[in-house]
Amino acid sequence: MPIDILRTPEERFDNLVAFPYSPHYLEDLPGFEGLRLHYLDEGRRNGPTFLCLHGEPTWAYLYRKMLGVFVAARGRVVAPDFFGFGRSDKPTDDRVYTWDFHRRCLLAVIERLDLKNITLVCQDWGGLLGLTLPMEMPERFARLLVMNTALATGKPPSDGFLAWRAFVQDNPDLDVPALMQRAVPGLSAEECEAYGAPFVDVDYKAGVRRFPDLVPVRPDMDGAECSSEAAAWLRVAWDGPSFMAVGTQDPVLGLPVMSQLRDSIRGCPEPLLLNNVGHFVQERGVRVAQAALDAWGGR
Repeated sequence: MPIDILRTPEERFDNLVAFPYSPHYLEDLPGFEGLRLHYLDEGRRNGPTFLCLHGEPTWAYLYRKMLGVFVAARGRVVAPDFFGFGRSDKPTDDRVYTWDFHRRCLLAVIERLDLKNITLVCQDWGGLLGLTLPMEMPERFARLLVMNTALATGKPPSDGFLAWRAFVQDNPDLDVPALMQRAVPGLSAEECEAYGAPFVDVDYKAGVRRFPDLVPVRPDMDGAECSSEAAAWLRVAWDGPSFMAVGTQDPVLGLPVMSQLRDSIRGCPEPLLLNNVGHFVQERGVRVAQAALDAWGGR
């Protein structure tokens, strides 16, 4: 049965501040017929691939400050928008959005674009889902750059997360620009509006509404077993370099949560602590990206 979708008008993305990047689209993902997925694709095809995965309620715009650093290091940057976010199609039925739906999409994108030598760059849902991928295709993944995220293995990541979930449940028409303005002091009005560009009205926000309810906070939820397997695999079998940056002012996925995650990543060094930064670490992206590259020898 065809999925009813909304597609954000392209003019909503005209003249985005500090975002001169061309869109790319996939319309032939196996298992996602009839849906169009957007991704950024910048830099050198023969360099290391930086797969940048956003969280909620953001989109690829979140990586605008890191993208240039990775490209300057002769890398390729691929930054997809999850379905329901950014320039990607937005199914209107909340029930379409499941843990498995999003995870299968990421696996399909990696295979469709034949991404290799991947540095996984992830935060929030980018890590909740993304950190489960290397065990499925270890030959494709080389490094991890992890920011304010978690592996949800059947219990709430934090009390702050439960408060956030309740807030979204009470605000189904989430004001994304206002949220970003509160969460990132100093963000300009134009940048806040860019974050809100994908969401014309409440009908476009099914993905935003659903993400908090999808976090596996009970062992019987979709994704809990997969996340537990990923944590065990990363703890024992992961053998690549990693880098962790933590916005310590994040009440949802801050230092206590990240310390637990670090224990699940074999060989993960002490994190870069960003003491005046909250959840959206990528807004300090130049510093974080450069610090990671320096730790890895410049590229």
